Order: sequence, then structure tokens, then C-alpha cells
Amino acid sequence: MALCCAISNEVPEHPVLSPVSGHVFERRLVEKYIQDHGNDPMNGEQLAVDLLVDIKTSPLVKPRPPSATSIPAILKALQDEWDAVMLHSFTLRQQLQTARQELSHALYQHDAACRVIARLTKEVTAAREALATLKPQAGLPAGPGGYPQPAQAPAYAAEAGQEGIQPDSQMEEVGMSEEVIQKLSDRATLLTAERKKRGKTVPEGLATTEDIRQYRQLASHTGLHSASVPGILSMDLCLRDTSRIVTGGNDKNAVVFNKDTEQVMAILKGHTKKVTSVIYHPEEELVFSASPDCTIRVWGITTAQCAQIIRAHDSPVTGISLHATGDFLLSCSQDMHWAFSDIRTGRVLTKVCDTSSGSAPALTCAQFHPDGLIFGTGTEDSVIKIWDLKERTNVANFPGHQGPITSIAFSENGYYLATSAEDSVVKLWDLRKLKNFKTIQLDDSYEVKSLTFDQSGTYLAVAGSDVRAYLCKQWSELAVFNDHTAAATGIRFGDNATFMASCSMDRSLKFFGMP
Repeated sequence: MALCCAISNEVPEHPVLSPVSGHVFERRLVEKYIQDHGNDPMNGEQLAVDLLVDIKTSPLVKPRPPSATSIPAILKALQDEWDAVMLHSFTLRQQLQTARQELSHALYQHDAACRVIARLTKEVTAAREALATLKPQAGLPAGPGGYPQPAQAPAYAAEAGQEGIQPDSQMEEVGMSEEVIQKLSDRATLLTAERKKRGKTVPEGLATTEDIRQYRQLASHTGLHSASVPGILSMDLCLRDTSRIVTGGNDKNAVVFNKDTEQVMAILKGHTKKVTSVIYHPEEELVFSASPDCTIRVWGITTAQCAQIIRAHDSPVTGISLHATGDFLLSCSQDMHWAFSDIRTGRVLTKVCDTSSGSAPALTCAQFHPDGLIFGTGTEDSVIKIWDLKERTNVANFPGHQGPITSIAFSENGYYLATSAEDSVVKLWDLRKLKNFKTIQLDDSYEVKSLTFDQSGTYLAVAGSDVRAYLCKQWSELAVFNDHTAAATGIRFGDNATFMASCSMDRSLKFFGMP
């Protein structure tokens, strides 16, 4: 039986046996390996040349050696080269085998770590949701217009009646009285005078353009809404205290959150479908939410209970906006009507459908002008309509978009209106001249979901495929934030634009500010 060298797989001329591994080698090859490495080529154990055991085999008949010419030298060089190749090939095979084993072990460790992280994340989310559910029961102090604690539930109906808020109300139009119209006019006159004074000076402490260019993500919260039905669809900040945020989600809940304490203040449960619009009352501990379940709900934050259900529409509610008085709510719906309701009584004061063009389109969004005497609605046929609230008439139309209108926002200065649709552009309109004076072209297939101006009217924010901030008047881009992993659905500025808050379909509420 022929012996083969474990390194070269050739029949050795001078076979030797390694007492360490028991393998047979060509003497010259194994001696070179031992000189370089000092161990056995097969199992890596310590081995010396003098420990090798010669193996006696039948001598092979070999031709006589060539005469002393250049040919022997060439053959010797070829032999040395072959020996070097064999040693190198053997080393590479060993390294490959070692690398395969290490890679297999690393992949196993990575897979195990991913499983552990996923399990822990799921447990943390469940724990946060359970903790958040318990938070409202702790009893928060009632603010202006606040509602009784859960322990006072038996007296709730009586106290709600004293506050002028009924537990529920049916859809009925009672008309706008002279008293209501006078209240709206007085408030508009006061706000117009205040805005003219503010417009002459820049608010103290307002974030500069350089500040906004340096904004970075400061915090991200993903445990506010259920992970089983992911997605936050809307959000709003409390103007009195912009650390308080309300979000509406796909899980049919609205959540009130404090960004400073990172605590959930209330979880508002009651809608039977997703919550598409939310508003935080600027002065009272109230939150408003709207849903495709055709209802608008008024919530007391301190009790996390529904204080009022406004049934102004018989189709999904697509948008709501709070009047500057804080007492009336504008809503629009797929039933092609907009409604103006009293939040204290829950009654619908007026409900209007625009039939001037024959067939009325469904309404997609609504927003009050800062003065409160006019407002805008977006339609499915790409038109923005401006309405006179007191006369309940359509006073201007802004065509030009392609696709249903997705968002409209009035600037605090009262002159500008920003609009968006499913056409990847943001249009700016001058309400004095009733014309489009600027169009911001976004990336192809960019989906704009929300627009907002800061309280000074200096900056405009856009939420959609990403989050962007623009400087008004110049309409130059200041910052782009790509931190969300899905479409951003809501955007708001904090006090003096010192931070920005956004929500997204990735179930996160993020805050951006100076690092």
C-alpha cells in the first residue's frame, strides 16, 4: 500500500511519521513546516524534527541523477517552488477551515442576540403600556375647566351639567345666535390688534435660522400606542405648555404625553375606529379627537374620560379645528359638509354643504384663520375653499393642486396660507391678493401629510416622506430630518420654535432641537 504525504498528497520519497498526530509526511516538507511554526501541521501540537520517525519502504527504482549541467539546477528550482506552493496551499486550507468555524459561531451568537433583543423589546413595550394605563388613575391636578377625579365618578353627570357640557348630544342644527356672532367678532377684533403689535417685533427667545439648521433628534418615544396596530396618525401641542403633546393612533386611542417628564398623562379610549385628528385645548385640560367612526369626542385629561360626544356628521370625520375663543369647534367630513359646534353643549350651531358647482366634493381637511372669522377646507377634487363663518358662504377658491388636499395651514400673520395635496408640492397663497405666489417643489413621489407654521409665522414645517423646515418670506430650506423609518404624519413647533415634534407611521414620537 502506497503512503501519501498529509501535506502534498504525493507519495513521499523520504516518508516520516509524526508521533504527535500519527500522520505521514515528506521529510523535507514537514521539516520546513516545523522550522517555520514549531508544531505538527495537522493538530497544532508541539513537535521537533528529532522526534520524527523514519518509515522504511520498498525502494523505488529511480533513474540515475542527471549529469552536472544546467538542467539539474532548473529541476532543483522547480522542486523548491513546488514545496513552497504545497506549504502555502496547506496553510490556506487550515485558515479557511478556522474562518468557517468562527463565522458559524458568530452567526449563531448574532441570531441568539437578535431573539433576546426582540423578546426584551416586546416585554418593555408591554410594560410601558401597562404602566401608562395605570398613570391616569394616579390623580392629576385639575387645570382650568378640569374635570373631577375618577373617585368622583358618581357626581360626574351633575358636575358636567354645571360646567355646561353634556355627556352626549345628537346631530341637530340650532343656528348661530346674535350672541355667538358677536362673540366671534369681538374675539377677531382683539386678535387682529394683538397680531399687528406682535408683527412689528421678533419674539424674544425665537430660535434663529442657524439654530434650526443645527437641530438634531433629541428623543424618540415608541411606546405610546399599541404595537399590534402600529402608526400615529395625528398630533398637537398645548400652546400654554408645549411640553404637553396629544397623539392619535391606529389603535383607536389618543394619548396625552409630557415630553419633559417623559410620562403618559392620560390614555383616551372610546373611539371605535382609528383617531385621525387631535387638538389640545390651549387653556383648559381638554382634548378633542375625531375618527372615521363619525364622532368627535371631548376628553377631560385629568380623568381620561370622554366628557362629550359631538355627532355632527354621518360619514367619517376628516378634520377638526378649534376656534380662537376656545368654545367652538369646526369639523369637516366625507359627507361633504362642514359643521360649527359648541363644545360646551355639544350642539351643532350650523352645518353647510357647498352645492354651488352642482355636485359637492367630500372634504378632506379644515383649518381656522387665526382671527376665527374665516376658515379653509380642502376637498377631494383638489380645491381649497375659503369660507366666511358669519355668513356661512364660500368667498374664495384656490385651484391648482393635483389630487385630494392633504393639509392646510394659516400663518399667524394672517396673510399666508400653505396647502398640500398628493402632488409632491407645497403651495403658498396670499390671502390679500387671493393668488398663489410661491410653489415649493419637493422630491418626486414625496407625500405631504401635515403642514404647520410656528407661532411667530417665521418658519414653516412640512411632514411627509421626511420632516423639513423652511424660512418664511424667503421660503428657503433650513433643515431636513430623515430619522423616521416611515412617513411622518404630524409636525408641530415648540415654544418660540425651540424644538420640533413629529409623529409617524413608524409608531414613534420624535423631538428635534439643539444638541
